[in-house]
Amino acid sequence: MLRRSGDETKSNAANGERGYKNMSIFNYFYNNQAEKFAFYRIPKTLFTDERFSMLSIEAKLLYGLMLDRMGLSRVNGLIDTLNRVYIYFTLDEVMECFHCAREKANKLIAELDARGIGLIETKRQGLGKANIIYVKDFSSCG
Repeated sequence: MLRRSGDETKSNAANGERGYKNMSIFNYFYNNQAEKFAFYRIPKTLFTDERFSMLSIEAKLLYGLMLDRMGLSRVNGLIDTLNRVYIYFTLDEVMECFHCAREKANKLIAELDARGIGLIETKRQGLGKANIIYVKDFSSCG
C-alpha cells in the first residue's frame, strides 16, 4: 500500500508510541533462510469457514498453539484409555504466551471450550494438578 508522506509521519509517531524504535534494523531473508525457523501452523479453515467466524483471532491462535502441543503430547505418550491424545496447557502458560492477565486468558479458553465453540474439552484433575485438555478435530463437524 502506498502512503503519502503525511501518513508516514503519523505511522512513525504511532510506532514510537508503541515502543518501536527504528524498524529498519531488521535484515532481509535470503534463499532458504526462512526454513531454519520453527513456525506454528494454524488451519486456514479457522479463518475461511463461517462456523469459526465468531472466534477471536487470539482464540484461533491459541487453538493453533494447542494443536502444536498435541504433537509433542503424542510423542510423550499422553494418550488416554480411549486412545485420545491430550495436552496440558495451563492458564499461566496462556497468560505467558499472550502477555495477558488471567481474565483475558480465561476468556480465550472459554471461547474454545464448551462455553464457546467446543473445540477443546477440559477435564479437571483436582488436587492442584493441571487440567487435561482434549483438542478436538476442527474438520470433523459437518
